[in-house]
Amino acid sequence: MTGRTDKRGFAARPTDPDGWIKAGDTSAAREGDAPANTARLTIDVTPAMRGRIKVAAFNRGITVADMLRELLAREFPDTSGDRP
Repeated sequence: MTGRTDKRGFAARPTDPDGWIKAGDTSAAREGDAPANTARLTIDVTPAMRGRIKVAAFNRGITVADMLRELLAREFPDTSGDRP
């Protein structure tokens, strides 16, 4: 038999939630992908909304991901410097 390792399992609860959230995926980034220190966010939208989003991005000449990143940055600006 093989011995157990101290490696945390897939479903293990993180001991440091802030570190867990800030930890980036270590997979190699492909050319044209978002910056290396990113996190994937998945949302459910209707097929009609998905179509509208794709058409809007196409009309603006940008990718859906870039358009949504800009939208999220406007709606949820970094306020870390605002704290006393």
